[in-house]
Amino acid sequence: MALAAGPLVTSGWLRAHLDDPDLRILDVRWTLTGGADLEGYLTSHIPGARFVDLDKALASPPGLGGRHPLPSPQQFTEAMREAGVSKDSRVVAYDGGTGAAARAWWLLRAGGHPWEAVLDGGFADWTASGGELRSGKPPAIEGDFEARSFRGWVTADQTADLLESGAVVVDARTRDRFAGGPSPYDPRPGHVPGARSHPWTEVYSNGYVLPRGEIADRNAEATGHRAPAVAYCGSGVTACALIVALESAGIGGVVLYPGGWSEWAQDPERPVEL
Repeated sequence: MALAAGPLVTSGWLRAHLDDPDLRILDVRWTLTGGADLEGYLTSHIPGARFVDLDKALASPPGLGGRHPLPSPQQFTEAMREAGVSKDSRVVAYDGGTGAAARAWWLLRAGGHPWEAVLDGGFADWTASGGELRSGKPPAIEGDFEARSFRGWVTADQTADLLESGAVVVDARTRDRFAGGPSPYDPRPGHVPGARSHPWTEVYSNGYVLPRGEIADRNAEATGHRAPAVAYCGSGVTACALIVALESAGIGGVVLYPGGWSEWAQDPERPVEL
């Protein structure tokens, strides 16, 4: 099995490999306000795709750890096996433009899977390019993937320590939320003191990751020409989308603070910057 050349594949690539026996496709359509779009999946999806509910499979229940704490390795393992993912599968995840597919991509990589990618442009690109569609559920396939632990993430305390040491921490939320604008999603307005604004939406255009050079320029502007060490967002979903875009431009090594602002801002002892 060849290693993935990068974190993205195109609809053309997916169409060419659609019948490969080792290919697994994950439909992770989801929105923050509406949750998992199971109805949309049952109505129309890429052939062979299995639906993955972000709130149930890619996160633990909300609480002090934020809106979308990491799932347990056992929980994630069971969800991926149910989706037919094995240790030697090639896995492509797609969504409707919300960054949810990147969360599946990040967890697979963090759990030790060797080959995973996000469909650039997501479901919209597949349909716009005339891709074939199916309805209902495909036949069940049991996988054998196992995630024993997750790597590449940090806690709130570790994030604070890294900032204290001078590391660059980037906030993937919108600039308005970073600055402290009103939001129904944030426990308190503002951002982690010392973090830099690096909105995930600004490294995408109409659902597509920007060209390599443009991402490099935007990253240099956001970080002062330094390599980001940690990315966070509201709850560890869209920060994964930022990490995907950065990696597509050759900017690797960024770890995730999954609790994000929904964890940090719940603790009255943690400082907030506006």
